[in-house]
Amino acid sequence: MSVSAPGARGAMHRVVLDTNVCLDLFVFRDPAVARLARALADGAVEAVTDAACREEWRRVLAYPRLALDEAAQQAALDEHDRWIRLAAEASNAAPGVRLPRCADPDDQKFLELALAAGAAWLLSKDKEVLRLGRRTLRDGLFAIATPADWLRAQPGEA
Repeated sequence: MSVSAPGARGAMHRVVLDTNVCLDLFVFRDPAVARLARALADGAVEAVTDAACREEWRRVLAYPRLALDEAAQQAALDEHDRWIRLAAEASNAAPGVRLPRCADPDDQKFLELALAAGAAWLLSKDKEVLRLGRRTLRDGLFAIATPADWLRAQPGEA
């Protein structure tokens, strides 16, 4: 998949990470997202969140299937907060912009955040969210891609 983010929308290196991508980064330490982690640490990429997305992250860390004790949950939350900036409530969205609707209403907040924060990318592994990428690109809003597709789209990447 070849994806390019609309150049006119916000910072080219501002991204929104959905919860599954955060799990890969801060809990599972998946090698597939190691370059994304380095880009965050180096300041080459600015990741943003808002109160609703951060609260979902906090809730997910407590899911029994993750089997994280309180110390591990706190460590993942602290690392998230270290690398992901809490976006201001003000919206960069132009009046009248309509976002596509997610099949899962719990995922809609990530699209809303990407639009409000002026992000160029929403990184997700959710198939339903990824399906909306053509529409957000067509409308000149932001790209929706997997972390792997995002990495391939970066300058100097093949």
